[in-house]
Amino acid sequence: MDINIKEKIGIRELVEFVLKGGDLVTTSSSDHSAQEGTRIHHLLQKKWPATITAEMDLKGEFTHADHTIQVHGRADGVRYADHLPTEVLEIKTSPVAFKDLPTNTIELYWSQAKFYAHLLLTKYDLPQLKTTLIYYQTTTKQITEKSVTVTRDQVKVFTNNVIASYATWLDLVADLHRQRDQAITQLEFPFSSYHQNQHELAAAVYRTIASQKKLLVEAPTGTGKTISTLFPAIKALGAGLCTRIFYLTAKRSTRMVARDTIKLLHEHGLNLRTVVLTAKDQIIFKEERDLADEDNPFLLGYYDRIRPALLDILQNEQLIDPETICAYARKHTVDPFEYSLDISLFCDVVICDYNYLFDPLVYLQRFFTQADPHYVFLVDEAHNLIDRSRQMYTKEISSAALVPLLSQLKDQPRRHQRLIHLLERVLDSFDALKVTLQRYHQESLMMSEAANDFNKRLDTFCEFASDWLKEHQQDELYDEIKDYFLTAHAFLKINDYYGPTFRTRLLVEDDELTIRTICLDSSHLLADSLNLGGGTVLFSATLSPLPYYREMFGLDNDTNQGLLYQLPSPFASDHLGLFVTNDIQTTYQKRPASLGQVSATIYQLLASHPGNYLIFLPSYSYLEQVVARFNRDYPEIATVCQTGTMDNEARTNFLANFVANPTSSLVGFAVLGGMFAEGIDLQGSRLAGVAIVSVGLPRINPETDELRKYFTAHHRDGFQYAYQLPGLNNVFQAAGRVIRGEDDVGVVVLIDQRFASPRYTQFYPPHWQHFQLTNSPQQLQLALKKFWHQHTD
Repeated sequence: MDINIKEKIGIRELVEFVLKGGDLVTTSSSDHSAQEGTRIHHLLQKKWPATITAEMDLKGEFTHADHTIQVHGRADGVRYADHLPTEVLEIKTSPVAFKDLPTNTIELYWSQAKFYAHLLLTKYDLPQLKTTLIYYQTTTKQITEKSVTVTRDQVKVFTNNVIASYATWLDLVADLHRQRDQAITQLEFPFSSYHQNQHELAAAVYRTIASQKKLLVEAPTGTGKTISTLFPAIKALGAGLCTRIFYLTAKRSTRMVARDTIKLLHEHGLNLRTVVLTAKDQIIFKEERDLADEDNPFLLGYYDRIRPALLDILQNEQLIDPETICAYARKHTVDPFEYSLDISLFCDVVICDYNYLFDPLVYLQRFFTQADPHYVFLVDEAHNLIDRSRQMYTKEISSAALVPLLSQLKDQPRRHQRLIHLLERVLDSFDALKVTLQRYHQESLMMSEAANDFNKRLDTFCEFASDWLKEHQQDELYDEIKDYFLTAHAFLKINDYYGPTFRTRLLVEDDELTIRTICLDSSHLLADSLNLGGGTVLFSATLSPLPYYREMFGLDNDTNQGLLYQLPSPFASDHLGLFVTNDIQTTYQKRPASLGQVSATIYQLLASHPGNYLIFLPSYSYLEQVVARFNRDYPEIATVCQTGTMDNEARTNFLANFVANPTSSLVGFAVLGGMFAEGIDLQGSRLAGVAIVSVGLPRINPETDELRKYFTAHHRDGFQYAYQLPGLNNVFQAAGRVIRGEDDVGVVVLIDQRFASPRYTQFYPPHWQHFQLTNSPQQLQLALKKFWHQHTD
């Protein structure tokens, strides 16, 4: 429904919320449609005589029961005679022929015009006013005009009915908020006492929200970050310091942790609405997947059923997760994904993926088209946000997908003549760029400017395809055209942000050209997104060094200075044995020669204390080499290995091997930065220790090296920013698998001489300062035995 229930509202929003009916249409459109609509508005308005005032701002105030509702809007045109309005003109654009428009759509057009008429008739005390709808069909440029004269009494009855209907929703929201605030006032921390550092963190979060500042927090494992951020944020909500909380995560598992934390608070008396949003392909009903819109019962008549569906779930549920959404969606026969978005407008807490705030292609337009300082952002596992945001602003398009598409279109040239012409021009642009590379005998080229000529031709195709897709849903090549359009639209959308922090890479493979727009530094884009709210807390167990992350989040300038907060580990430091091998070199060139040392060191872990161990390596190829050597050297030891094709079931089976109180030792080999390096919880005896082989530098490639050059040019340590710190964060995350609870005991062995150098030790967090350096296998063996002797009965 795309509306926030509030007592100050736009007329179009109001009319659509109360009166919109009919089907939900999911056909793809683009920003070009809105831009084209604006252009057509201006084109028509320029032809109007001086007696018509364009873009007339109109405001009004309505009182109903306990509510004073302020409405505002902008009439496309108002005609005047003798300083009095005589006509309201409303322009609408669409690729659909006027005769084919749904009845409800036309009614909405007239309803908006009637609302404007009411405001003018009331202001000027007039008996009647002419209203004119000007409809422009974008595909044919045909203009249809219809006029109706409305009386003051007619539009008064109409607007009063709309206001009365809307007021019932205001009553619902007001009642929910009263219940919420009363419950929050009485809500107490759900545990008998705060753990170490929890109260300190909760207080810092509350102050940050109250002052609408931004806070970066490194809170090691065991701090209880989820409850320590959500609880004070909810308290701030009840105190009127904010209006909505967005809990943003990188993974489904952390969304579920946030959901369970809210559930725990409900069990202690909390009463508010929380929605857990998920991606469309994860919540859509199976029977919807292969249905066209016009055959989909969950889309047909969606707007006729959505209001009862919203009332039902809001009046009966507080914690609204995907399973709950699907149950109510089936009950009311509405699309579950769109339903979840409409539900979110009435919720106090929205738990969702990073994409819904930071991704320019899928962000929640319902909330983030303009800034609201009363929104709170809680960003969990914030260390993931740097790479994730770069990926959001990195897109590519290839000629490989275009050639077979053109071949299919040419089988029916008359039906697709315009599409063929536009796509051939795009292919010509691909070829021109490819010839440039071939002329200089290059297969790859990095440029500091966008491929503007190519983008212009791609843009022309997208403008046409956007309208074509709405008109030709039954075409047998509809899906193929739609797929290429979506790829092209995403590529162009990202190029709208192109600037000094972007690069264009041209790459020829198998005689096909790929154009890749790469975001090197997303810090200013992240800052723009974070500035859409007020109080913001970005937190993780690993944000060392904090000044680097503050810079990468765009919070290092005077007007947007992020506050830094580093908490000590809540666990006793002597529960973690941290050892650095200063006698083993695992640089790429030294790896073959050190395989025996690495294998022997892993065995020393097991020999010092039998149990389950995880060994992390920087790549699958190196993992395979180490596993092969270890299995050859110690065939009696059980091993399990991560592979590059693991699904959720395989992941679960891998972790199931790590049983509590094992009777024999197990070694699991996994990739640093992969699915087992963070977000897993093997408490107690399920994991005795971790070894991390090498410092985890990202592999050298043209794009990462361009990142190094970029930061060097901006007076930073390019190697550190592009390679060292991202790799080191993966190390911190992997090491964090060991101590998960206050009674846990375990060891971490860092296998690489570089870990002992000041270049690395300078970034070790406070709870790593007790690390021990070993210079030989004998020293490591003695140190491990001593540690376990001290912690074994």
